[in-house]
Amino acid sequence: MDINNIISTIVGGFLFPFLISMLWGKLVEAFGPIGGWMAAAFIVGTMWSLNHGLGMIFQSGTSWVDMAWAAGTGLFLADVIGGKKINYSLVLAGIVGGIIGGFFLSTFL
Repeated sequence: MDINNIISTIVGGFLFPFLISMLWGKLVEAFGPIGGWMAAAFIVGTMWSLNHGLGMIFQSGTSWVDMAWAAGTGLFLADVIGGKKINYSLVLAGIVGGIIGGFFLSTFL
């Protein structure tokens, strides 16, 4: 992996949680539950297209959790750095859900 791939992967991994933290809540406040669906479509869809469609991130091997890891770690670290209280039960639920989802995906992928 050369330096260009490293930089574009870091930027692609940063942009996804950044856009989630900046836009998702505002769309929900403005449009209610439909705003959450709009945020899911616009933010996730746009970043997936940039990262995978245009090849902004570099993947070696079979990785199917890359954007989930970026969102999870990015938003968790933003809370830690921002001084927010961490809800450890939510973190545990995310980890358990990820393990269960990964198991189900591994049964047919």
